[in-house]
Formats: sequence, C-alpha cells, structure tokens
Amino acid sequence: MHEKCAVFGVYAPSLESAEAARLVHTGLWTLQHRGQESTGISVSDGATIRTHKGQGLVAHVYDEASLGRLVGRIAIGHNRYSTSGGNGLRHSQPVVDDKMLLALAHNGNLPSVAALSRSLTDAGVDITGANDSELMHAALGREMARGVSLEDAVRMCFPLFTGAFSLALLTPRALAAVRDVRGIRPLSLGRIGDGYVVSSETCAIDAVGGTFLRDVRPGELVVMDENGMRSVQLEPGKEQLDIFEFVYFARPDSMLLGRRVNEVRRQFGIRLARECPVDADVVIPVPDSGVPAAVGYAGETGIPFDIGLVKNRYIHRTFIQPAQRLREVGVQLKLNPIAEVLRGRRVAVVDDSLVRGTTARQIVAMLRHAGARAVHYLVSSPPVRYPDIYGIDLPSPADLVAATKSVDEIRQSIGAESLTYLSYDGMIAATGLPEDHFSTACFNGVYPLENLDRSVLTDV
Repeated sequence: MHEKCAVFGVYAPSLESAEAARLVHTGLWTLQHRGQESTGISVSDGATIRTHKGQGLVAHVYDEASLGRLVGRIAIGHNRYSTSGGNGLRHSQPVVDDKMLLALAHNGNLPSVAALSRSLTDAGVDITGANDSELMHAALGREMARGVSLEDAVRMCFPLFTGAFSLALLTPRALAAVRDVRGIRPLSLGRIGDGYVVSSETCAIDAVGGTFLRDVRPGELVVMDENGMRSVQLEPGKEQLDIFEFVYFARPDSMLLGRRVNEVRRQFGIRLARECPVDADVVIPVPDSGVPAAVGYAGETGIPFDIGLVKNRYIHRTFIQPAQRLREVGVQLKLNPIAEVLRGRRVAVVDDSLVRGTTARQIVAMLRHAGARAVHYLVSSPPVRYPDIYGIDLPSPADLVAATKSVDEIRQSIGAESLTYLSYDGMIAATGLPEDHFSTACFNGVYPLENLDRSVLTDV
C-alpha cells in the first residue's frame, strides 16, 4: 500500500528570502514516506509564484541551483503518490497555471468529481485530462481570476469538493490550509518564529524547528498572511481520521488526534497479545511499521523480542529496473533474514496489515529458508476487506485477500502455522479514542462522507 501524498507549507515573513523553500524542502524530506513518485515546491516573493518539480525522490529532484531560484517568504510543497487521473510529471504538484494566482497541493482523493466537473464545463473551462487536484485548482483559480479573494473562492467552491482533501494553498501574499468536513486525511498547524507551518504530519513541523499548535479542524479554512492567522469554519465538521494513519502510514514520531503514533501501535501489539497469544520462542517485526506493535506484543507475552528481518532502507520507487532474476526474488530486495535469530526457533512475526497476502507468503517462506521451525503470523490490525477511495492505494476488492478468503484459507495460502488478526474492537480501544472519531472503511465498508456517490464503489 501507499499513501497518496504529503503537503507542507511555510509562511515566514521575517526569514531570508530563500529560506522558505529550504524549510519546505526539509519538510518534504521528512514526509518522503507519504509519496515517492514526484515532488514539487512553489514559492512566492509577494508578487510572483515560482515552481520547481520533478519525478523521483526529494533527494534527487532538488539541488542548490533549483532551491536558489525559489526566492520568497511563502512556500508550499508536495510529495506525490499518484491519485486519480494518472501519474507522471504531467500530474505532479503543486498545481499551477500560467496566471500564477494560485498554487495548490492536495493530499486525499475525490471519488466523484461529477458536480465539480459539471460546474467547470458549464463555465466553459476545458478540463480534458484533469485529475481531481487539477479540477479543484481550476475551480478556485477561475473565481480568483474574476477578482474574488482566496477566502471567498474557497467558500464558493468548497461544496463542490466531494471527497477527502487536505489542501495547502499559496497565493502571492498568503498561505492557506483547508480540510474536508470529515478530516479524513491529517493536516496540522505549527509556529515558526513569527510565521506559520502547515504539514501533513507533526514530525515535519519538528524537523524544521517549529512548534506544533493544533490540527486543522474538519471543514476549516485557515489563512496566514500579513494580518496574522485567521480561521473560517466553512461547514460544520466531524473528525473521522482514516485509522490507517495509525495502522501504517504516519511516522511513529508524529502526533495524531493528540496521540503519539508509536504509542498507539505499541498498544495494538499489547491488545493483540491479549487476544491472540501463541507459543513462540522469539517475536520479530516486519520493519519498520511493525516494530512498535512487536515491542508491545513481546512485552505483554514475555516472549523475547529480536530483529529477525533487516530492511534495505534505500529501496524506493525507481525508474531503473533491477535485473530480471532480482525482480523474481521480490521481497528479498527489501528484507533479509538474520539466520542466527531464527534457526530452530518458533517465530512470531508481527506485521501491521495484510492486504494481498503476497508479501506475507514471501516472508514466511524466507523465515523457513533461514531455519525457523514454525512461523506464527500476527497482524496488528483487522482484515482489510474493502477498498479505500479517500487517498490510499489499495487494490480492487477482488485482490484483497480477506475479501475472498477465510482466515484459515489465508493462513494456508501464506504457509504459516497460525494467522491471527487484531480484532476491530481491539484496534479502536488501542487508540484510546471513540470509534466515531475515525474512518474505518477498509475494515467495515462504512464510508463516512454523506455526499458520496455510491456508484463510484463499483468502479474501484
């Protein structure tokens, strides 16, 4: 699975004129886990918006020369994993146009763009080939081109944005943040000097030396300009953060809904141990997101914790394909077992989720080849039975192994002695928050946005 994007923005009136872009660069580097297909930065000097973007990782797209050209004290940035409407540099963000009135960075997905598309085509706007992010930019840009303020343009267009969106918006003189009425994707505000920071996760606010203030509220617009920071509640909101942020996507050092992600994942492991104890000699995690849950599981059961799989941290999306023989070994490009930890032992391996089952099957085979006597596969979330339509790259229902197989059938398919999942109730309880604070659509098929066109689910 892949998250579908990170957004980051800085309003820094008293910093050096080239500093805002460098702060955004640092923020994007910190948020690289949320998208590796392309990255971009737009910056304003008070009159002109300049943009640099490219395909690949943050480390590859920017250099001293490109950052040096991004002069200004207001900037936004984006890391992308492809959302609706295709991939490639054509769809990289921030979205800009030749009028240079607005740059937009979007995390999330609009499952249905019917109303938005109709509004634009009725106004004579050519939307051929546009994805959801580009359609939002076109709607806002059209209003601003008529002389409407950013705040009023967002007010007017907000009802047309039917889906999940956390937006960072840049005009020549302002930075703004907008979140959908259910707050499905995260978005946080921070303070840096006499300016402000907007970020998909708090870990990036920390990385630039900022101080976390609060989350952007569902249905809220926050504008930062020479008059300070002001908030507009566009529509009544109700927090329903995608719980997969806790399960997998967010970095463990980030804060979500007032909870440290690392601690929630450790609680997943503790609950899993209470629900599903196994006879094992060692507990190992699937790195990296399985580590906190494995620590919790080991601590609760008293089974020793160890590192049995080592991750190659330099495997990312790449345009250079490995040799055919290496492609065939699959997961071994990313993980390598430590035989001394595994040989002759009953191994409890803790993973954060199980989607297709392909990786789990390869991991079990790898552990056996390294000498494990038995493999118990423990998953620190419930079975994923439904597609996500709000900004996660989940496969179609036919490819979700838990949608078509029983737990025992999955166990047989991956070749483990046992397979156990954390219960749905156990997952919710581990967060310490009420169930209605979350979108749990991947697990129960309940999609929280009332204005969702249900027909889009048949196309996923």
